[in-house]
Amino acid sequence: MNKPVNWLGQELTLSIEKVAHGGIFVARHEGRVVFVSHTLPGEKVKARVFEDKGGAFCRAETTEVLEPSEHRVKHFWKAAREGGAGGAEFGHIDLDYQRELKADVLEEALARMAGIELRPEVELAPGDDIANGLGYRTRVQLHVDEFGTAGPYRERTHEVVETRDLPLAVEDIRELGLHLKNWSGVSKIEIAASNTGQVQYSVDKKVKGDERLVERAAGRTFRISGGGFWQVHRKAPDLLASAVTNAIAKAGFDKSADNLDLYGGVGLFAGAIAARFGNDAKVTTVEAFKQATDDAVLNLADLANVKAVCQPTERFLAEKITNHKKAGSPASSATVVLDPPRSGAGGKVVGQLLELAPAHIVYVACDPVALARDLKPLLAGGYKLASLRAFDLFPHTHHVEAVASLIRQ
Repeated sequence: MNKPVNWLGQELTLSIEKVAHGGIFVARHEGRVVFVSHTLPGEKVKARVFEDKGGAFCRAETTEVLEPSEHRVKHFWKAAREGGAGGAEFGHIDLDYQRELKADVLEEALARMAGIELRPEVELAPGDDIANGLGYRTRVQLHVDEFGTAGPYRERTHEVVETRDLPLAVEDIRELGLHLKNWSGVSKIEIAASNTGQVQYSVDKKVKGDERLVERAAGRTFRISGGGFWQVHRKAPDLLASAVTNAIAKAGFDKSADNLDLYGGVGLFAGAIAARFGNDAKVTTVEAFKQATDDAVLNLADLANVKAVCQPTERFLAEKITNHKKAGSPASSATVVLDPPRSGAGGKVVGQLLELAPAHIVYVACDPVALARDLKPLLAGGYKLASLRAFDLFPHTHHVEAVASLIRQ
């Protein structure tokens, strides 16, 4: 078999077929797959190859659109349109069609990796249609170059792009104007804004302003330490908490069971469960990051039956299973909520959940492939997918959130 020709640096004329996971698009040229950025299905483009390692595929960047899609729009952000700034890779696509593309990716991942034939509607957060998906980010990270310029990185590089605006950020962050100042001697700036009007930023991890941000969501108040995790979209905490508790209510909830909130962060879902089903609900929230656990202890202090544990999920579940075996516990009536990182829960945690056998699992996912990969063994292990909702909580990017409800048969 002949070794494929290396196309690195070449400009190819391509017809784009479909979207792929990761915000890129698929074309074929001389029998090889070409992954192309900044294009759309149905378009004919010229694209320059920037990566070709001689395998079955290569990667290319659109240089000219020969036949544009009806869904192509002028990119809303000059820094991305002219400077190549990252973080808005779907900004050239109209907002409604972005959600269709995200549904395509989710549908394909579920079918290919979990054998599930399902196309969920990707729901828009309230107000995003009016704002054209702008002004939603409550968390922004800026990098600083050797000249003190602060801005996003250019895609696929560590080169800082100067920008006069941050159109995806909430107004409080834009008005702070940190991206307009010179930051000589600094490497990174992280900015966070709360829905109570606070703005906090850190310069190379040194926090400026209030020690904790105050957020109100799901009927409760939460305090988050500097650098602590909170949902990026301003409407995401309420939207996801509502989706999770609605799924629990539909499946049925045993307040006295050994209910778990895994990868629980600062306690959002544990607090939402208490707010929805009563302050006497029993929930243990588990988080490996000590600072987030400390925040959760504070945020849930008024709930006598809610406990925050600082421990890796795998270790916590291993101890839980050992204790259940010693006690001879039958299958549990508990509900388990898990919100793992982008990489997913993984085989070990999924296996532990199957061994623990809770009555109901609610899986909050930020990556469709990781979700589908984890769903497959859960379905094979005796769970039924009762519902799956998808949310566009990162407009103008390829990211999509999903909430899956699984009930033990």
